[in-house]
Amino acid sequence: MAVYTQVSAEALTAFLHRYDVGALVSAKGIAEGVENSNYLVDTTTARFILTLYEKRVAAGDLPFFMALLDHLAARGLAVPPAIADREGRVIQTLEGRPACLIRFLPGVSVSHPTPAQAHAAAGAMGEMHAALADFAPTRVNSMGIGTWRPLLEKCGRELDTIQPGLFDRIDAALTRVEGAWPLDLAVSAIHADLFPDNVLMHGDEVTGLIDFYFACTDVRAYDLAVMHSAWTFDAQGRNPDAAVGAALLAGYTEAFGLSEAERAALPVLAQGACVRFLLSRAWDWLHTPADALVMRKDPLAYLRRLDWYVANPQAFA
Repeated sequence: MAVYTQVSAEALTAFLHRYDVGALVSAKGIAEGVENSNYLVDTTTARFILTLYEKRVAAGDLPFFMALLDHLAARGLAVPPAIADREGRVIQTLEGRPACLIRFLPGVSVSHPTPAQAHAAAGAMGEMHAALADFAPTRVNSMGIGTWRPLLEKCGRELDTIQPGLFDRIDAALTRVEGAWPLDLAVSAIHADLFPDNVLMHGDEVTGLIDFYFACTDVRAYDLAVMHSAWTFDAQGRNPDAAVGAALLAGYTEAFGLSEAERAALPVLAQGACVRFLLSRAWDWLHTPADALVMRKDPLAYLRRLDWYVANPQAFA
């Protein structure tokens, strides 16, 4: 979440008049994340999240995201579907951007997950994958492996301003990943971005899975690899917690199952996840507007993770 587009009180008041949600009480921009503009909105009846879609989220992809959330919500999963206005419309326009009013879910995201929390969160991912087994719509992964080399070339040698030699290091890692990428694993709809800040919890209980705006159709086990890379390390990409990593694998396997082929592919899938987030963070680091209310994330935290996965392929055994 972030704020790139400012929304005036007058524009938001007019926007809310389309809905049966009461009158505007307050609205506050949310700084975390890097993808869309987000506001915490309180009305006289309830609390909501207002999201304006920009940057990597294409308006044409929104029906897929909305359908996926409706599908999961209909099966009892704790996800935040968008709210329809009085005319049944879910996707609106606000301040020149596609926009949705989204149900607010209780809970907090944890910054230092425990093994118990990791187990529960990975179990929720497994339940999500089970619920998506009959989800028919598809969407190409806009940040899938086929996009990584073009993004590397787009960043170019400017990467070396982040750390000398960074371009060559990513280039070599990407070449290894491309050569080893599995082509015969199960494919399904996945979240593709299930970081701790996209899981809401109350104690050790998951109360919500949020921010599905990278959701796509891709290798299912890649979703677990992304999660492992996000949950097992500290924010600087250091101090991997073996107990958290083991809990993630156990929670997912108990909830959904993990084939031998999927488990064997996790080391390269995790390295791929590191390349993907290293590149996207590097691009944002180099190009985020100076006046954006957004927290840039250190790309080198994913270089450290990448180095660890290369040195520790037994992590998923």
